[in-house]
Amino acid sequence: MSVFAIRNARIFDGSDFLADHAVLVRDGKIDAIVADGSLPDDVETIDGKGQTLAPGLIDVQVNGGGGVLLNDVPDVETIQTMVAAHRKFGTTAMLPTLITDTREKMEAAITAVQEAIDGGLPGVIGIHLEGPYLNHQRRGVHPDDQIRHMEDDAIELLSGLRNGRTLVTLAPENVAKGAIKELVARNVLVCAGHTAGTYEDMMAAIDEGMQGFTHLYNAMSPLSHRAPGVVGAALSDDRTWCGLIADGYHVHPAVIKASVRAKAKGKMMLVTDAMPTVGTVDKRFKLGEEEIIADHGRCALADGTLAGSDLDMISAVRNCMGMAEVGLDEALRMASLYPAQFLGLDHVLGRLAPGYQADMILFDDQFAVTRSWVKGTELACV
Repeated sequence: MSVFAIRNARIFDGSDFLADHAVLVRDGKIDAIVADGSLPDDVETIDGKGQTLAPGLIDVQVNGGGGVLLNDVPDVETIQTMVAAHRKFGTTAMLPTLITDTREKMEAAITAVQEAIDGGLPGVIGIHLEGPYLNHQRRGVHPDDQIRHMEDDAIELLSGLRNGRTLVTLAPENVAKGAIKELVARNVLVCAGHTAGTYEDMMAAIDEGMQGFTHLYNAMSPLSHRAPGVVGAALSDDRTWCGLIADGYHVHPAVIKASVRAKAKGKMMLVTDAMPTVGTVDKRFKLGEEEIIADHGRCALADGTLAGSDLDMISAVRNCMGMAEVGLDEALRMASLYPAQFLGLDHVLGRLAPGYQADMILFDDQFAVTRSWVKGTELACV
């Protein structure tokens, strides 16, 4: 039986900040949050050194990190490298993300994530398949020759992960009526992205069970006063979640501020859309035949087209505080509790509360993550 406590930290439990308390962990779960003076004498204690202890951050859109891209070599080793690269920035749970690619790459990625979960790789909670069922008009850097309509057996493929969560980003206007409903019935999360659809297309998809929108504003029809478009549907419908890349490049800070205020509280979540440059000094990589350069945090092709991000989750939290003008508590919820709710995992993740999985991070006033734990096991942040 493993039991320890973390004390002398400013504890954020997912709702409130607590001082002069300690988090007691037993067998990988939060056992209790108690006053410092109530800790048993024989419990091993970890000194939080006055830093902030918070729920681990959850990123539902991670293309790469540590110098690797899931699309290049979709195997367990690549996923391990990505997880390790993002851990030092507070991510304790992620969906490795495959962008539009061949059928063989999709199958390999699903198999790799399944093997990672079965093997107990800490921090892997599912897969995000971003494409290939997108709209050519809003493809961004997704390879045009791989974007396609859903094959007859596509639903079988997309629902192939046995455990863990599967998120699929698609263009609702390009899939048959009922396809989204069938995916949702098979426990697949569906988001709209890389779509030229109308407001009406989105509302029909939401009525079928679509749960969200991938990287709000990017690669989707914009909000206009007479044609609300995808963005209008995303901001006005309280049933759905929105992923937001808070790097100041994908969305202007003023728009981030307005959008966080407009969207129903609890339905805006931070994502990175991270590329291989996160967690490495090498700021160049190849996406297919295209070279992408990260310059001052902005990932783009030579022509300026954005291509994912060089963003990490703890930086997204810090950025969101300034850009959206929200407190640290709300920014942390946008990076932990709200993604957990979107994934249907908020009964085990996103809070420091009795019975919850002991996924935790400790970070200082400069937002440097100094320690992290997944299921109560400390993992290196180097």
